[in-house]
Amino acid sequence: MSTPIRIGMVAGEPSGDVLAAGMVAELKRQYPDAVIEGIGGPNMINAGFHSLFDMETLSVMGLVEVLSHLPAILKVKKQLLAHFEQNPPDIFVGIDAPDFNLRVEKALKARGIKTMHYVSPTVWAWREKRIHKIAKATNRVLGLFPFEQQVYDKYHVPYTFVGHTMADAIAIEPDQNAARQELGVDSNASVLAVLPGSRRGEVETLLPVFLETVEAIHAKRSDIQFLIPAANEHRLAQIKALLLEANNAEERLPIQVTQGTSRDAMIASDVILLASGTATLEAMLCKRPMVAAYLLAPLTYKIMQRLYKAPFFTLPNLLANEAIIPELLQEEVNAENMSNQLLNFFESDNSALISRFTDLHHTLKCNADKTAAKAVVEELFA
Repeated sequence: MSTPIRIGMVAGEPSGDVLAAGMVAELKRQYPDAVIEGIGGPNMINAGFHSLFDMETLSVMGLVEVLSHLPAILKVKKQLLAHFEQNPPDIFVGIDAPDFNLRVEKALKARGIKTMHYVSPTVWAWREKRIHKIAKATNRVLGLFPFEQQVYDKYHVPYTFVGHTMADAIAIEPDQNAARQELGVDSNASVLAVLPGSRRGEVETLLPVFLETVEAIHAKRSDIQFLIPAANEHRLAQIKALLLEANNAEERLPIQVTQGTSRDAMIASDVILLASGTATLEAMLCKRPMVAAYLLAPLTYKIMQRLYKAPFFTLPNLLANEAIIPELLQEEVNAENMSNQLLNFFESDNSALISRFTDLHHTLKCNADKTAAKAVVEELFA
């Protein structure tokens, strides 16, 4: 009787848990006896993964406030490596969370264990030289976006583009009527979705100017309704409080606040105003015209101006390699500018933009779960 395949895996946050779950399910489908273990969340566990530690140990810390939580992080890393020394995996896959996973991968690779990293760090945008650290830590990188390939090829680091699970999950032609029914929105209404971000700091910074924009739009087009989805109950409370501060905007204006329905809100909308980030990719896949905005602390902005080398900062523009959506930074993020750009979308034929979004959707729709699992198996038996 042959020994079951052993695969080590670490997802450090909820997005990684979602990303890895489909890959785990596909690997278990092909190898039902495989032992797939490490650190993961509920989605991975439901797919047949065995988590040795609670993922919250890492995700609560976010791997950002590393200094204050360093002892706890180092303890988890030490215990994880000790487990893998006692029970060596045939291959290890780190899912995103590069601050933690690249260190684990480097230690395991030094012991002769094959390693892979799923989700490329943003070497194409800044700190390109990190790719040497990545090369020392991993045998192959699995990436979400096709434009990453050229950076890895430049440094002769093995890379496989697998596409994006979100592109597989969202329909090429999303059903707007169904989304509106779900949210109780009139099927004939003109709707703007407003997404100020999922983090407290983002919402605190962006929602006030987004609400000023809503006021400016309402003054010109009183027929437009506004949907504001909150990422979780904490953001819901924060959004409600900010609306109250804005002269009780929720009562004065046609604003509907919901919780945990960002994708439904995007699909139900005609146009979207949102914080720059992964949400711009989701909005593109939902085929909705958008204006993306971001406000950075002045010092951070100065530093990023020097370090950031990509021509754009939103994923739709990076994927298209041209400015197909407005992306606004710093002083450009003001109510007059944003309301004008958003109203322009309401009053224009956006079919060419939607067609471009559809083409880009097809480039990312690669059955990512199966493609990623296939790459792991190929590396395993290489």
